[in-house]
Amino acid sequence: MTKGSVQVTHTGTARWRRRTAVYGTVTEALAAAADGDVLVLGPGTYRENLVIEQSVTVRGPGGDGDGPARIAPEEGVPLTVRGSAVISQLRIEGQDTAAPAVLIENSTPELTGLTVHTSSASGLEVRGGARPTVRQCSISNPTGAGVSVADGAGGLFEDCEVVESGRPGITVHGQAHLRLERCRVRQAGGAGLTVSGEGAAVDAVRCALTGVKGTGVRLADRATVHLTECHVGATTGDGITLETDAVLTLTDSELTDIPENALDLRSRSVLTLVRTTVSRFGRNGVSVWDPGTHADAHDCEIHASTGDYPAVWVSDGATAVLETCRVHDVPDALFVLDPGSRADVVDSEIADVRGSAVSVSDGATARLDACRIQRVGTGAWFRDQGSGGSVTGCTVHEARTGIIVTKGADPEVEDSTLSAPSEAGVYVSAGGKGRFSRCRITGSQGYGFHIIDGCRSELSHCRTERCARGGYVFAENSPVLTECHSDETSAPGADVRLKTAPATETAAPRPAAPPAAPAPAGAPAEAPAEPERGASRPAEEVLAELEALVGLRTVKREVRALIDMIEVGRRRMRAGLKAASVRRHLVFTGSPGTGKTTVARLYGEILAALGVLERGHLVEVSRVDLVGEHIGSTAIRTQEAFERARGGVLFIDEAYALSPEDAGRDFGREAIDTLVKLMEDHRDAVVVIVAGYTAEMERFLAVNPGVASRFSRTITFGDYSPEELLSIVGQQAREQEYEFGEGTSEALLKYFTALDRGPSFGNGRTARQTFESMVERHAGRVARLADPSTEELTLLYPADLPPLA
Repeated sequence: MTKGSVQVTHTGTARWRRRTAVYGTVTEALAAAADGDVLVLGPGTYRENLVIEQSVTVRGPGGDGDGPARIAPEEGVPLTVRGSAVISQLRIEGQDTAAPAVLIENSTPELTGLTVHTSSASGLEVRGGARPTVRQCSISNPTGAGVSVADGAGGLFEDCEVVESGRPGITVHGQAHLRLERCRVRQAGGAGLTVSGEGAAVDAVRCALTGVKGTGVRLADRATVHLTECHVGATTGDGITLETDAVLTLTDSELTDIPENALDLRSRSVLTLVRTTVSRFGRNGVSVWDPGTHADAHDCEIHASTGDYPAVWVSDGATAVLETCRVHDVPDALFVLDPGSRADVVDSEIADVRGSAVSVSDGATARLDACRIQRVGTGAWFRDQGSGGSVTGCTVHEARTGIIVTKGADPEVEDSTLSAPSEAGVYVSAGGKGRFSRCRITGSQGYGFHIIDGCRSELSHCRTERCARGGYVFAENSPVLTECHSDETSAPGADVRLKTAPATETAAPRPAAPPAAPAPAGAPAEAPAEPERGASRPAEEVLAELEALVGLRTVKREVRALIDMIEVGRRRMRAGLKAASVRRHLVFTGSPGTGKTTVARLYGEILAALGVLERGHLVEVSRVDLVGEHIGSTAIRTQEAFERARGGVLFIDEAYALSPEDAGRDFGREAIDTLVKLMEDHRDAVVVIVAGYTAEMERFLAVNPGVASRFSRTITFGDYSPEELLSIVGQQAREQEYEFGEGTSEALLKYFTALDRGPSFGNGRTARQTFESMVERHAGRVARLADPSTEELTLLYPADLPPLA
């Protein structure tokens, strides 16, 4: 075939058409071609911008003898496909950094064996609802992205490779769904795979992302990704990151050689790990942050850390579950921090840890069930006030100290064995508490139970054996013992209580248990009972507080009307008249920071003052507190939350999260069904308020009519106006003994008017943060004055306003 020519084989049956023809350019050949025709390009360079709109076959030369067919125009898009064409064995070269090298629009073509070597905005862009099948293609684009999929597009990529890209190797954005099979991304810039936006989804099987200059996989903004038998490694940043409601399922995969976090989750993201290995990471193997963020790992292995950070980090109200997992050869295994944070570790093994296997602090909760911990520094350390949880049916072998409880922490340890510790089986100090039942400590090189500082731990039916420095060592009159035993009668440092007659110990009255440390919402087993309320405030006093809130005019009117209905109904009943049935359950809709929780609290107080509710207290929960990780656990959590709210108000924030659009991935439906039944069976015991964004709550009620029928009315909380935000800041200033200087009120009003009211706008929270920033900037200004006056210490000026973002 002539070099640089195009042979067209016509497949039409009309007599006037030739069977074959040769053309000098691809453009001429395409103009003459019809659906079904075959175009074969000879070796050579074609300086043309090809647009293929027919259902034709276009292929390059079959052999390598004379070189490839190069599509290499000086500018623009080299290859645009808008028809169901079959294209193969071409080399695409682009020079336009503002355009893609290959553009596929509104079509379902097949591309096979293309080599895209370009300097373009993207190597291959799919948009406009296109669904191509791309096989055995190679893309090198050092200036832009490798593959870009958006605008409702999708497709199947098999055995493809992004060899190099200056920007992310593969980008999927907004209402696009891509499937990758046996694909590879190497030497990408920024990220190997980035998926973002509502409706963006990727299914990847047997893919590899390596050598990425940045993050291996990045998900954000409600994107959904499934990775199966995939490998992510040798990045310069994190392995995989999830932000803002992203959802990732990682199955039979491997993350390795990651210098930062192997997996980093934030902002209500959800991660499910199944049979996945995480190794050789520089920071955390798995880090989980923020309320609503959740990680669930089953049959996984996390090991061989190269840094000095915990393998698993859970903080800022996030939750995590490790089930039948193995964590080993790391500095620390699991750190859980902050109120609301919770980790559940079930049937898992933690071994060869230099520091703590489990550390719980700052009000967090950890539950260990049937776990095996060995060769660690500390088995479990509950560090401070509010930190708690449980250790049940676990073994701790060859730790320096099996369990440490300090500074007011109050865990529950049951049916566990601590063997061969080098210092102590259990160590309690500095006001730590803890309840230990049916625990056994054996073969300690130091102490069994070592409890100092007068700590009031409770020991029941425990036993120590072969403890070198004594089975029970503590100050007299500190722990409370019931039916505890030891095989040592006079070992050095033996417990003074065990030297007394058993009758004295068992007959002594048990003092009341110290108050339990507060546990996060959703942890009913450790949560203390709600305190008994004193005399409730009069209804008018609470209503006055409601009326004093800034703004919320419609909300106040709706609540007042509901209260009037309830009060008149009570009076009619006392008069022997029929009273209209008033459903007291409510739906609150609106943006964050608009006062929904505050109004819910006051509503409960008002109902208690009217005698409608017994106590009127508020129990606030969200999806993470109600939805369990195992079959049956969701109903139990929901029932326990309902019981905690008995006599008061159960406030379910972001209730729409119980019924996600992809409802098959969790047990939210079970929580809804359980809640509906409880509301019906105990209709006078608890008032339920569900709350969330307006649009999401409308969808939630529309798809759950059984829930909608239980609520009397929906109250919408509108965003605060600039004037109302100014009033909120003014109230806070007066409470903190600050005043506005000349021009400050006007400057604040302009500031709030100019603020971006996008999804991150916080309403009342924004007002509070603005005031806090003003106070901070005021302090920085006044601190430089040698002898500031009272006026200078008090007045806030326009200069103290933070800059607009």
